[in-house]
Amino acid sequence: MGFLAFLVIGGLTGVFALVFYPGKRQSKPGANKFLMAVLLGSIAALASSYIGQFAGLFQSGQMLEWLCAIGASCLAGVSYASIDK
Repeated sequence: MGFLAFLVIGGLTGVFALVFYPGKRQSKPGANKFLMAVLLGSIAALASSYIGQFAGLFQSGQMLEWLCAIGASCLAGVSYASIDK
């Protein structure tokens, strides 16, 4: 269940970071950009969870794990949005 939750949370925060990133755009983001944001956000959420558990910062299911996953996926989405411009 945790794997699917990280996919959903990572995907949503990646897309939200892409859509709400401030600045001027020439056009609306296409489907490819949304899929890339979902993929990057999900990978960042999963990676932060596994790296944090491996480093001994938290255990599976703790609140810090969820906060790290959300923060990492937001950072990945914002980084993609800033590079994409």
